[in-house]
Amino acid sequence: MKRSMQKVTSSLLAVMMLGMVVTACGGNNADSGNAGSSGNSGKAAQGSDSSSSGKKTELLFWSPFSGSDGPFMKKIVDKYNSSQDQYKVNFVIQPNGEYYKQLDVALSTGKERPDLMIMHVDSVPTYQSKDQLQPVDGLANAAGINPADFAEAPIKYATIDSKLYTIPLDIHPVVMYYNKDLFEKAGVTAPPANRAEFDAAVEKLTDKSKGVYGYVVPTLWPQQFIFPSLVWQNGGELWNGTDVAYNSPEAVEMVQWLRDMVDKGISPANVQQDGENTLFLQGKNAIQFNGPWMKSQFDEAGLNYGVAVMPQIGKAKQAIYAGSHGFVVPKAVTDSNTLAGIGDFLKYVSGNSLDWAESGQAVASKTVMDSAEFKAMEFQSTVAQSFPAVQFAPNVLNWGTIVEPVWGELSNAILGKKSPQQAMDDAVAKSRQAMK
Repeated sequence: MKRSMQKVTSSLLAVMMLGMVVTACGGNNADSGNAGSSGNSGKAAQGSDSSSSGKKTELLFWSPFSGSDGPFMKKIVDKYNSSQDQYKVNFVIQPNGEYYKQLDVALSTGKERPDLMIMHVDSVPTYQSKDQLQPVDGLANAAGINPADFAEAPIKYATIDSKLYTIPLDIHPVVMYYNKDLFEKAGVTAPPANRAEFDAAVEKLTDKSKGVYGYVVPTLWPQQFIFPSLVWQNGGELWNGTDVAYNSPEAVEMVQWLRDMVDKGISPANVQQDGENTLFLQGKNAIQFNGPWMKSQFDEAGLNYGVAVMPQIGKAKQAIYAGSHGFVVPKAVTDSNTLAGIGDFLKYVSGNSLDWAESGQAVASKTVMDSAEFKAMEFQSTVAQSFPAVQFAPNVLNWGTIVEPVWGELSNAILGKKSPQQAMDDAVAKSRQAMK
């Protein structure tokens, strides 16, 4: 599939693209799960047969799972290593916030370069354009991995010039969390599925005398997931093929909808970063839109909460912004044994990623999604119901830098510092300046 790319030069392309999904990978526990690999894994002479010598081919595998998700991936790696005697995967976790900086150094210098790495799907076009990734079609075919056995969205997005560059691990869409106790008290019997139901529910759920709000509108994160969903749902676009487009009537209407909830008292004003989450944890915010990564925090807090697909607020279609983790292979990896080992490991993961689902993620493997064990996971299987409607960031180089002005201007509109139209016009002007 031929991709048209905005040609914007920046030495920090991948770092900026990471901004929209950075919290999805956890905290900064960099040491969790590190295997201490030497970085020379799988670098035997081309075509050498490690199996005949009895020596395992070693593979260096990098991930940014430095939060609570790290041990779940380590468990998969450990199980794989103990399941066979031909390959050994050395699992290294890099600090999430530094991951792409470390990756850029490793790929450009070759020092400690991984053989296999996790990459957010919306970073794949940038690294492919820099000629640092290799297609995985041949590797997958040799290992018996069929791309049709995975959720369609990441496969389609990471297919560039008819070549596939990732094997998907998961998809993490924005979902709706709701406080079951507040719903019961307000007489709201089911999570809302559309705008009319949502507007009616948050009215009932709001009790100003007790400091309880139906929906606390976030002024910053995670608007990076919420705002694109609303724009797409309302028939708008962030990128129209040649230019940014978030000052369209469709986009501005959604900004006004957010601001109206503040004006009506459905949401408090002047919400600070993470304020909506703090109030949710305190039982004073009935509904929150956020990602699957919040599950462990809510579980640990002992909240009586439910999760549902994000309602369709816009009038055009259901659309839900998402991120996705996938496996990619550096172009510099050429050793046949190493590539065979990577394929063998990815084949194993595609059929054995239930451990990853236990971290709270909805896996991309249809084999696992169709299993009785996954279907019994109420949270994860509910998240997976969003998959047919998910969309990723526009496939535009340097998108993180281009879109960055939106978040500050959106905050200005929600806080009442600017009208929605003025805020979005200003965001467009700043984005166009960043594109020069």
